[in-house]
Amino acid sequence: MSEEKKKGIKIPTPWRIKRYYFYAIVTIVALVLPWIKVNGNHFFLLSFDKMKLHLAFVQFDMQELYLMPFLLMILFLGIFGMTVLGGRVFCGWVCPQTTFRVIFRDLIETKLLKLRKRIGNKQQEPDMSKPENKVKKAIAIAIWALLAVIAGADFMWYFIPPEDFFKYLQNPSEHMVMIGFIIGVAAFLVYDIVFLKENFCIYVCPYSRVQSVLYDEHTVMAIYDEHRGGKIYDEDHHKLVHNQKELHEIDPDAECTTCEKCVTVCPTHIDIRKGLQLECINCLECVDACTTVMGKLGKPSLVTWSSEYEIIERKGKTKYFRPKVIGYMALLVIISIVLGYMGSHKEHMLLNINKEARLYSLKHLPDGKFRVDNSYIFLLQNTQNEPMKYYFEVVPPKGMEGKITIVKPTKPFKVLPNVKKKKIVTLRTTEMLANNPRKDTIIPIKIHAYALDKNGKPSEKISVWRDSTFVFPKATLLKQQ
Repeated sequence: MSEEKKKGIKIPTPWRIKRYYFYAIVTIVALVLPWIKVNGNHFFLLSFDKMKLHLAFVQFDMQELYLMPFLLMILFLGIFGMTVLGGRVFCGWVCPQTTFRVIFRDLIETKLLKLRKRIGNKQQEPDMSKPENKVKKAIAIAIWALLAVIAGADFMWYFIPPEDFFKYLQNPSEHMVMIGFIIGVAAFLVYDIVFLKENFCIYVCPYSRVQSVLYDEHTVMAIYDEHRGGKIYDEDHHKLVHNQKELHEIDPDAECTTCEKCVTVCPTHIDIRKGLQLECINCLECVDACTTVMGKLGKPSLVTWSSEYEIIERKGKTKYFRPKVIGYMALLVIISIVLGYMGSHKEHMLLNINKEARLYSLKHLPDGKFRVDNSYIFLLQNTQNEPMKYYFEVVPPKGMEGKITIVKPTKPFKVLPNVKKKKIVTLRTTEMLANNPRKDTIIPIKIHAYALDKNGKPSEKISVWRDSTFVFPKATLLKQQ
């Protein structure tokens, strides 16, 4: 029986293992999601090639990109709210930089090639003076380069769908921008993950600078309990003690063993016992290390995922649902509702109506009557994935029903998918719609444009309404012969 079981201390599943599972799930979702289609639409696709946006398996045209700001607001507010609640948990658990570093360092270098001796020591770099280590390093870089190309391709699948992506690969000379983009992403990932490493998190990523503004005393983070463990650093981050003997001379009741397992395991090379530091990414590996060491002594970990309010200030339990967090949650809910509402009211065809420069055409007929024509330029786009037939109808104001008719086009016309078609539409009246002797009369009308379903009837889904005007000449012109 292990010492931990003898002393009744149960060591929970390490956070590192939980992170591995989460990374695996996120990676699978990122790779599989671009391949999933519902009614021919992707979950997310921003196609500059076809000028389309797919969101939640609904297709939008580029003219409907007013939805993108809402997506960006949800993204940033989500990350900021996550930071207020759980510190840099995004960095340690979601960020691709951290995920890729774990794949390269823990999986490729440590588990597969044994280039690193153990996962628990991230401070000691492999001895590259040994020839066999140089070979292993080259193999590790080659493996990662291949994975980086796959990651670059996967990134592109959210802008060029896989069904088009692999067609384009068959003619690389015609799609050098796409090829160059993938190579550029892969080259950056190789440099970033193999050579820049966690320096990206420390010096390049702006998020670490933003977090200090978002934190408060209830923000949950990896935190060292100096009340139990003892004070290792002073307020200026100068180290006070270097071993357990020196620590006990200052504080005989201090429980820290000064084993520094929490230091050697840290991927960003910090000592969590200094307190809050910008470099901490909340990966919680220091929590795992201290939990294991203190568990063998029959004591709880000195490094926990908690808040300053609870551990340092000892004022009580951490308040998770505080006004700031509730505010972020409320904003996210409101923006999501607005986004869902706007997305659900999208139009399934695009139609712009412009009146011709000539206000109207007036013709006097032999029987003493007249004919007034108004012409319009309709620019219509079929946003569906199949050819559709379209037609229009005009809805005049109340009391003028049936007095304004469409004389051109005379029958439905076909439009191919993603094709813009220009149509000259002529509306006509032979009725006396107004009797103003001084000026032309502007009559408001509505244009109903719709597609025909398989039965040749107007589609309820592919249907839009537009406001326009019909200009009727003044009475003095109607009397001219």
